[in-house]
Amino acid sequence: MRKIGLAGERPVGDSRVYKASHVFPSDLNHKGTLYGGKILAEMDVVGSMAAVKHARHNCVTASIDWVDFLCPVHNSDSICYEAFVIWTGNTSMEVFVKAIAEDLKLGTQRVAATSFITFVALGEDNAPAPVPKVVPETEEEKQLHAVAMERAKLRHIRKEQSEQIARTLSLPIPEPKQMI
Repeated sequence: MRKIGLAGERPVGDSRVYKASHVFPSDLNHKGTLYGGKILAEMDVVGSMAAVKHARHNCVTASIDWVDFLCPVHNSDSICYEAFVIWTGNTSMEVFVKAIAEDLKLGTQRVAATSFITFVALGEDNAPAPVPKVVPETEEEKQLHAVAMERAKLRHIRKEQSEQIARTLSLPIPEPKQMI
């Protein structure tokens, strides 16, 4: 078991989480492929587990920075999600999540989707709580970590733009008869 270092650092690998599941017919869209929303939901769940594991606090999703759906996932597949904290701010963490599809009949694997999700750690008072820094160890972790600051800057710009847009949006909720 590893412990937090003197500087409050933890290896990326300490936050690593996996979750595998079989793809069922009820998970498929009209094209016979796994719903993108199902993948997104699982990425958020697995990502939050990695964030909590790293921070040792409850965590909330602050943003899903982007998701790339790289190939379809079919009924004959299983899907394994892998998530780990790749960068930390003071109270926030960027979690990388990848979905790996495996054709169970052929044994072939492929990366089906990737995402970067930002989580914020919350203390007992539900206020943002400090998180330990993260230390990449593998080549994959080092590559993802090397460009993390660039992604953080882009997130900050995008958040400011989103807040500006939100100030101009109309707020009335439609009448129930207008909803579907």
